[in-house]
Amino acid sequence: MKIFTYCTAITVWVLTMVSAQAQENNLADDIAILKATQEQIVTEEKNALKNEVEDINQRLEKDEISLTEAEQLKEQAAEKRALNIENRLAIIDNKIALLERNGGSENLADDSERVVFSIGSGDDEDSYIFLGKKNKAKKYDRRTTSAFVLAFGLNNVITEGQSLDDSDFKIGGSRFAEIGWAWKTRVFKNTNWLRVKYGFSFQFNGLKPTDNRYYVDTGDQTELQEFRLDLDKSKFRMDNLVFPVHFEFGPSKKIEKEEYFRYSTYNKIKVGLGGYAGFNLGSRQKLKYSEDGEDVKEKLKASYNTNNFIYGLSGYIGWKGTAIYLKYDLNTIFKDNPIDQRNVSLGLRFDVD
Repeated sequence: MKIFTYCTAITVWVLTMVSAQAQENNLADDIAILKATQEQIVTEEKNALKNEVEDINQRLEKDEISLTEAEQLKEQAAEKRALNIENRLAIIDNKIALLERNGGSENLADDSERVVFSIGSGDDEDSYIFLGKKNKAKKYDRRTTSAFVLAFGLNNVITEGQSLDDSDFKIGGSRFAEIGWAWKTRVFKNTNWLRVKYGFSFQFNGLKPTDNRYYVDTGDQTELQEFRLDLDKSKFRMDNLVFPVHFEFGPSKKIEKEEYFRYSTYNKIKVGLGGYAGFNLGSRQKLKYSEDGEDVKEKLKASYNTNNFIYGLSGYIGWKGTAIYLKYDLNTIFKDNPIDQRNVSLGLRFDVD
C-alpha cells in the first residue's frame, strides 16, 4: 500500500512539473499549487523542530548535556526553524507576485518543485513524502548503515584427496559473481571497533571443466564425462540466494558535530569474518560446439543432484570500499557423489555506500 502511495505521489509530482512548464498553464492553478506548498513548508519545519527537540531531550536524559545547554539548544533550533519558515514563505510570495504580474507561469524553481504530499494523518514525519532536498535534522547517533555489495573473481572446487593443481576445472575460466545488499550495525554504544554486517546476496558460481568434459546426471551420481564432439565451451553454473553475516573489525575515526556524531571507517583497514546460509535457486549447463557445419548452443537446466541447502564460511580484508574476498562452501556440491566436492571462491568485493 505504501509503495502504491509513493508511486501515485511521484506521478502527481511529474504531472505537476510538466504542467507548470507548459505554455498554456492556468494561472489560478499555479498559484494554488504555490499556496499549498506554503502550507506544507510550515508543517515540514514544525516537524523538523519536533525531531530536533526530541534528540535534545534524549541527550539530556543520557546526561550528555546539562539542562541549561538543552534549553539553549532548543531556543536555537526554534529560532532557526522560525527563520526558515519566514524566508521560504517569502520566496513563495515573490513567485506568486511574479506569476500575477506576468499573467502565467514563468519558471517555478526550487521550493515550487519541492512538493510535499501528506499520507494519512498525524504528526509523524513518516506521514509525508518529500520530493527534493528534505530539510530534516540529522539523527544524533546513527548506529546502522547500509551498502550495495558487488563481488567477482575466480571460482573452483576443493575435491577430497585432490589439490587445486590437479583440478578438473579451468583456473582462469571458472568464475563467480555476487550481488546483494548489506546492513552494518555498531555493536557497542561508545566504540566502533566491532560491527555486525548482515544482509542478502545472489551468488553465481561458474565452473568450466577441462579435457572436453561436461556434467552428466547418471541417476546415482553426477559425474564429468567426455563429450562426443569437440566442445568450444562447457560451463556449469549454480545460482544461490544466501544470507551472509560477518563480524567486522577495524579502527575508525569519530567525527563530532554540535547536533550529531558519526564513526567513519574511510581510509581504514577492515577485516570481516563470518559465514552464510541459504538456498540453491537452480543449476544449469551451457555447451557450445559445431556439428555438421552448424554452430550449436545448448542450455541445459536440471537439478544435477546439487544440494539445495547452501552454507559456508567467508571473510574479507579491505580498505575504503574494496576488499579481498574469500568464501568456501561447507556443503558438498552434489548430494550422492562418493567423493566430496566443495565450491571455493577468491576475488574482489566492493561495498558501495
